[in-house]
Order: sequence, then C-alpha cells, then structure tokens
Amino acid sequence: MDVRHRQRVKIVQDLFSFEYSSRKHSSKISEIIPHLVFIDQQISASAPKFDIGRIAKVDLSILRLASYELLVAKLQPPKVIINEAIELAKELGSEKAPGFINAVLGKIVIDSKIKI
Repeated sequence: MDVRHRQRVKIVQDLFSFEYSSRKHSSKISEIIPHLVFIDQQISASAPKFDIGRIAKVDLSILRLASYELLVAKLQPPKVIINEAIELAKELGSEKAPGFINAVLGKIVIDSKIKI
C-alpha cells in the first residue's frame, strides 16, 4: 500500500474519531479542524439532499479530507485527490459510498471552478 494512501487512511480514522471525541487527535487533522465549518458548508451545498448529520460518518470523514485537500491545501492535482477519495470509499465505506463521494466532490470542483 502506498505511503500516502496509508496516511490518508489514518487521517480519515482520526477525523472519524474526532466526530465522537475532540480530546486527542493527530497533528494532520489539527490542520483540518480550523476549516471544518467552511468544508462542511461546501459539502452541504454540494449534497443538498443530505444533511451533514445524515451522511455516514466514514463518508463524511473522507469528504472532509478530500475537500480540505481540494479547497485549502491544494498540494495534489484534483484528479489525484478525487481518485484517492474514491479508493478510500471503496475500502472503508459502504457499497454506495464511492459513487456518493465522487458526485459530491465533482460538484465541489464545479462550484469552486477548480480546473481538473
């Protein structure tokens, strides 16, 4: 497994844990947490039929990481970020998670005018 993929799996796990307890978290999610309001607004706008509270916590964690990487960090090409999020959804999410993640991130890319 690719080192970056393992790091993303760990970050998704930490974001998932943060949903239930904000006490201890990795330094990487410390970079993401200050942007959660903005990130959640973007996710909500891109998935209007799904209230943030109704999105599966694993899917939400994947979306938060990918949205952070797309909208804030911008260290990887958008295609790489989206493909990695889909792979995480296949590995960690439900059967429908990859399609849902792809659709939401696609809408974020379009709405934010991110060039692919």
